[in-house]
Amino acid sequence: MAHAASMQYERVAEIGGGAYGTVYKARDTESGQFVALKSVRVQTDKNGLPISTVREVALLKRLEQFDHPNVVRLMDVCATKRSDQETKVTLVFEHVDQDLKTYLERAPAPGLSSECIKDLMRQLLCGLAFLHSNRVMHRDLKPENILVTSQGQVKLADFGLARIFSCHMALTPVVVTLWYRPPEVLLQSSYATPVDIWSTGCIFAEMFRRKPLFCGESEVDQLGKIFELIGLPPEDEWPSVTLSRKNFPLLTPRPIKEFVSGISEKGAQLLLVRYGFNLGLFIP
Repeated sequence: MAHAASMQYERVAEIGGGAYGTVYKARDTESGQFVALKSVRVQTDKNGLPISTVREVALLKRLEQFDHPNVVRLMDVCATKRSDQETKVTLVFEHVDQDLKTYLERAPAPGLSSECIKDLMRQLLCGLAFLHSNRVMHRDLKPENILVTSQGQVKLADFGLARIFSCHMALTPVVVTLWYRPPEVLLQSSYATPVDIWSTGCIFAEMFRRKPLFCGESEVDQLGKIFELIGLPPEDEWPSVTLSRKNFPLLTPRPIKEFVSGISEKGAQLLLVRYGFNLGLFIP
């Protein structure tokens, strides 16, 4: 892990506070390029940084060798020792001015064309397939961490950060949104790559709607909203978790087009691969 001088990066503006702490737009004083800085304080012991943090950062650095067009570039990693117990780790990413949330908000009425949505989805899935093939789960896919360049190029950001910063996340006041989480995670049943596919489905629907598909206010409320669309899973597919199936009304699946108007038949079928699930949703 590089111990680069933080003087190399001159903060320009605060981009926002995410689940992983404050994010800054900065200028690389050597190249003049704009970058995004994401810092976290990591607890250290007598051996230095936890091996799990070093391993996760090394994996992200290794992905850089592939220079994938749909994945945001990790340009540098800086570690600054703050005390014997704490090290500040700063990840330096390429900076992209706009995320998908902003892109959708700025789209003039009546919204994005089918061709544009198809192109965005193809790029998103290319980036995701690359991450999954390298054993990286995103875990927190949502429009805010899908970046869109002025040329319409999609770049996935914040992948792998959930694992690097997991020890820190409990300390941040930001609540990670529930809206893109699949039922198996809401029910604390399992956590595998299909989690990212569910989130992608939610984002796909949002491209047509220009607003989120499921806006739950709690885990139970989120599940209720999901079951209004896909129906209540049968008893034999309900995982053995603390939350009982009896907490939810007996709902039957409803047509996708009731929720996502303007989607084509093929688009609806693609969405159902993950929402209609056979309900394979509870099987890791």
